[in-house]
Amino acid sequence: MTPLLALPFPAIDPVLIEVGPFAIRWYALAYIAGILLAWRYMVMVVRRDRVWAGTPRPTPVDIDDFVMWGTIGIVVGGRLGYVLFYNPAYYLQNPFEALAIWSGGMSFHGGFAGTVLAMVLYAHKRGLNVWTLFDLAGIAAPIGLFFGRIANFINSELWGRLSDAPWAVVFPNGGPFPRHPSQLYEAALEGILLFVVLRLLSHRAGLLQKPGFIAGAFAAGYGITRSMAEFFREPDAHIGFLSGGLTIGMLLSVPMILAGIALMVWSARRARSA
Repeated sequence: MTPLLALPFPAIDPVLIEVGPFAIRWYALAYIAGILLAWRYMVMVVRRDRVWAGTPRPTPVDIDDFVMWGTIGIVVGGRLGYVLFYNPAYYLQNPFEALAIWSGGMSFHGGFAGTVLAMVLYAHKRGLNVWTLFDLAGIAAPIGLFFGRIANFINSELWGRLSDAPWAVVFPNGGPFPRHPSQLYEAALEGILLFVVLRLLSHRAGLLQKPGFIAGAFAAGYGITRSMAEFFREPDAHIGFLSGGLTIGMLLSVPMILAGIALMVWSARRARSA
């Protein structure tokens, strides 16, 4: 394995614009773009009567009002999940660093839990079917995942394991050897592929008419694609590999896969009973 065969890391400054102490980073823009596009996509879907076939769903105004709740759930849950799951000892010694989300370090599993809690509270407050709200969030979530993984690549973080593939990349903070650009693999799997699958299930198969099914498909689909990507992603140095060569990302994905499958089965049986 030799670095001479690897692709050079593109010279992209993580900071887009910097004026004095203020900086606009690609990482923050990725979250903003993901949230805004996911919001507009959900509004577009609730306006499409054909895919619902009379199934009760939130109004566009409900979706507009939910955006702030969802954003708080993503940011707070994502950061808290990273602090608790990936490096609790460091943040216990440096508690103020836990607030520095602009420097990177967000856990999808934590953001997922935070968003679920936000949806439960919001659905209760507005009298909405929480399963339908879960479905809408599920079909839109891959948009944010795609932009988030691209931002990870720009930040030169969460890079992959050593590789001799012709598309391997030498990351500036990943040592002198080429590595899998696992962030791009995740962008393709968790973002593009999962979006297409959920789009087909919701718009071609009509599964938005079975509340909870799409949400289960998203949870299981994310868990599977994330586990696939973990075979190429370098584990965090302070955690390393778990027993049997597993990683913390795989371990956290297993409950999502099982819960997603159970939710799809429950939703399908409930629809047949109805």
